[in-house]
Amino acid sequence: MIEIITKQQNELAKIIEHYAEKDGVHSTNIQSLFFLRDSNASVPKHGVYKPSLCIVVQGAKEVWLAQERFRYSPADYLVASVHLPVSAQVTEATRDVPYLGLKLEFSTSQILEVLHNSEIRINPKENSKRAMFVSRMESSLLDAVLRLARLLDKPEDIPVLAPLVIKEILYRVLQGQHGTVLEQIVMEGSSTYQIKDVIEQITNNYDHSFRIEELAEIANMSVSSLHRHFKEVTAMSPIQFQKQLRLQEARRLLLTESADATDVAFKVGYESPSQFSREYSRMFGFPPKQDIKRLKA
Repeated sequence: MIEIITKQQNELAKIIEHYAEKDGVHSTNIQSLFFLRDSNASVPKHGVYKPSLCIVVQGAKEVWLAQERFRYSPADYLVASVHLPVSAQVTEATRDVPYLGLKLEFSTSQILEVLHNSEIRINPKENSKRAMFVSRMESSLLDAVLRLARLLDKPEDIPVLAPLVIKEILYRVLQGQHGTVLEQIVMEGSSTYQIKDVIEQITNNYDHSFRIEELAEIANMSVSSLHRHFKEVTAMSPIQFQKQLRLQEARRLLLTESADATDVAFKVGYESPSQFSREYSRMFGFPPKQDIKRLKA
């Protein structure tokens, strides 16, 4: 089995290298599929993971969700089942053997479709689970991913075959060790499903203040239950979740627009520029101006 997986990974690595000749994130003709390449181990990079399957075929990577570390290599795969603000870092890469990976984004409707067409048994009363996990790679999953990547050489087949192969990939993940995490995110009545609505509310309105009672009402939970389940799913409180979204967006604006730090602070929802500066420094290690100058250099 190890020999089969190694052979599959070698072929997948060649496909990624062909379509990702330079370092960075590369979109493909399959809208939800992205290839990643890095020739050097990187410093931590902050961002928001969309619901996605992430695979490393060469090198290794670490993702931090709050204070929790997820490390994965060619022997594993990582899944984020909801939008999550994270810090990610390539830990193994050289110019001769660059880090190579892929990301396949998916939606809750795709998960529902697979569940409706399968005989996977679901228990909607399961406790909330962390919305990010690492599982051991299996040949059946890697085979489906490889067939999806091969379609890039036959673009005329993509509209018909890609959706079918993606369904198979999601089916393999649902059958895996942590498949219940994906099941719970789409099952009405589960606490994870209720927390998903709160995550979407905060993600879409991160620049607005909110009362915790309003979020509890969205989740149809008590305030104490909301806090407990939200932390079980995201590893952070609703306020911490919002803060990470605000600061990540602030950093993006400072990097891409010629904007003043104070203006950016107000734009992402802060009422106090000094508080913004303190929290920015705490998260990124430097005050806004110094951080952006360092990154641009």
